[in-house]
Amino acid sequence: MREVLVIGGNRYFGKRLIARLLAAGDRVTVLNRGSTPPPPGVRQLIADRDDEASLAAAVGERVFDVVVDQVCYTPRQAAIARRVFTGRTARYVMTSTVEVYEYEDCAEPVSESALDASTVVVTGELPWHEPEFVAEYYGEGKRQAEAVFAADPPFPHVAVRVAHVLGGADDFTGRLPHYADRIRAGEPVAVAVPNCPATYIDVEEIAAFLFWVTRQDFTGPVNAASHGPLGTEDIVAAVAGALGGGHPAVRYQPVEVGAVSPFSFARSYAMDNARAESLGFTFSHTKDWLTRAVAETIGVN
Repeated sequence: MREVLVIGGNRYFGKRLIARLLAAGDRVTVLNRGSTPPPPGVRQLIADRDDEASLAAAVGERVFDVVVDQVCYTPRQAAIARRVFTGRTARYVMTSTVEVYEYEDCAEPVSESALDASTVVVTGELPWHEPEFVAEYYGEGKRQAEAVFAADPPFPHVAVRVAHVLGGADDFTGRLPHYADRIRAGEPVAVAVPNCPATYIDVEEIAAFLFWVTRQDFTGPVNAASHGPLGTEDIVAAVAGALGGGHPAVRYQPVEVGAVSPFSFARSYAMDNARAESLGFTFSHTKDWLTRAVAETIGVN
């Protein structure tokens, strides 16, 4: 029986990961602020992960085979976690994001080598404690968090760079319902100029991938993405198909400056998943699950 700690993870693909860990016979502990009770069979530690003393007190003398950090958004959070968990886990898995490649613009899928986190400058003096700042600089926060874990001396970590996640009735982002609302109302879908495809993964697949990562021994960054990048038009077509007939034809409104729809990107940086597959994980293709995922999220059978 392995001891696994999940920091955050009470919703969306985090709860699916926990279900897989429990099914495999792992002893699972969740650490959060206590606002949400853990699933049955899961122990809970209550702490503010932004408060080092609180986190250290909650962890105490416990040691874990694996720690999965679902809610590390800033270099400050990463630094606290690294200090607290050094010597207390053999494997630290940080859920990162495709947005660490936000400065890339490449027609070919980017591999992990496109971003060497050890070379990223950490700017701890920035207001990483302010939620609005963290939300605005989400990709940069994740880049710098990775940099903290990648710095010498070695820390046994994996940074899972997750593609845009689709699927599930519990998708809390509101991105697919945005399209459904526009289509039903006959309102145009605002898209960037140019409008480039992006990388995606199904909610069940990312949970399966994270579970798999906890059972491996490789370290460093790894891209997690289904095969088959999707353009805005692909997603809109899937939403329109799920809604069925009776709605106006979809119209697009190119926007060179200003707000665009979710999943509309003016730069191309689809992720190459070759490293993960060479290590033994096999990804699906977006065409295998897109229709189902969209229907789940917008509540159409």
